[in-house]
Amino acid sequence: AVVSTQSTGSGRWHTVVTGVCCCHGNRPERTFHSETEVLFRELTEDVISWYVGTGEPFDKAGGYGIQGKGAVLVEKVSGCYSNVVGLPGSELMVQLRDYLSKEE
Repeated sequence: AVVSTQSTGSGRWHTVVTGVCCCHGNRPERTFHSETEVLFRELTEDVISWYVGTGEPFDKAGGYGIQGKGAVLVEKVSGCYSNVVGLPGSELMVQLRDYLSKEE
């Protein structure tokens, strides 16, 4: 599955979407999502085989870890890098600050 994901994504854009729900006490839930576009480089079979051989992609939701060895697979990121890693940190900070400043 990992090899298939990387070979079909070679040279193409894909979208990483992360959904977040904030809840605290009696406050109503606050939900939001973040979308980031990622462009894979043109990947050769040798590069894909090397990456799979590192073992890194097997515990990653998208089959690659942009914060690790998988960074060499990526040509460009449009949007929030931390969203691709796993959580849109800057957007979460803004949302939490607003959410927690509201009266219950």
